[in-house]
Amino acid sequence: MITGGAGDIGLATAIRFGKEGASVALVDVKDMANAAEQVAATGALVRTYRCDVTDYGDVERTVEKIVADFGKIDLLFNNAGIQGEFKQLHQYPVDDFAKVIQVNLIGAFHVLRSVSARMVEQKGGVIVNTASMAGVDGPVNMAAYGASKFAMVGLTQTAAKDLAPFGIRVNSISPGFMGPGFMWDRQVDLQAAVGSQYYDTDRNIVEKQMIGSVPLRRYGNIEEIPGTVIYLMSDDSSYVTGVNVKLSGGI
Repeated sequence: MITGGAGDIGLATAIRFGKEGASVALVDVKDMANAAEQVAATGALVRTYRCDVTDYGDVERTVEKIVADFGKIDLLFNNAGIQGEFKQLHQYPVDDFAKVIQVNLIGAFHVLRSVSARMVEQKGGVIVNTASMAGVDGPVNMAAYGASKFAMVGLTQTAAKDLAPFGIRVNSISPGFMGPGFMWDRQVDLQAAVGSQYYDTDRNIVEKQMIGSVPLRRYGNIEEIPGTVIYLMSDDSSYVTGVNVKLSGGI
């Protein structure tokens, strides 16, 4: 089960799971027809489920449908999220802060709560949450996103301890700057628009500043994420739980 299945990270991971022979349940509020077609091209069984993760009732109904269709949920990639606005704290929109927390934290908890309950019944499962480097080192001009991802790391650690007695492992990944594409361009453009002391107002210079902060001096490629998720869900990591893996081009 992959939430945020229509997004770049969710889709790339779904395709990799399909190639590994898994059956895939894609979950998103967006249209997933194109995503499902790409996953199906791997030969995998794939089904789509429209779900608003901020609505716990909707999450419960969706999880029930997935279990009915597939028999059980062995693996959960809890990945749905939004970036929110880019503003300095004293100017950050109150309504946007609430929206980002609602999706990135409360929505993630809803999915974690619902799926883990089924995994407890089946006595096993593996969960990977999507956090962020923004949840490791507070990002400038991203109060809501940073807060939500710091909380996701903490939620992962608590969930790992609570669910370990039931044979369920919970870990998280924290991607750093990823590109190219819409999310990279959006982040560069909006950081330039803020006009803070941390980034220039010229988006071309901002791009260089962001890349320059990465030890490997490049952004990560979306295709570099699925392998880490696969590893955390595999038997090769059967003794790994409560860990947050940073994908940041450095330490």
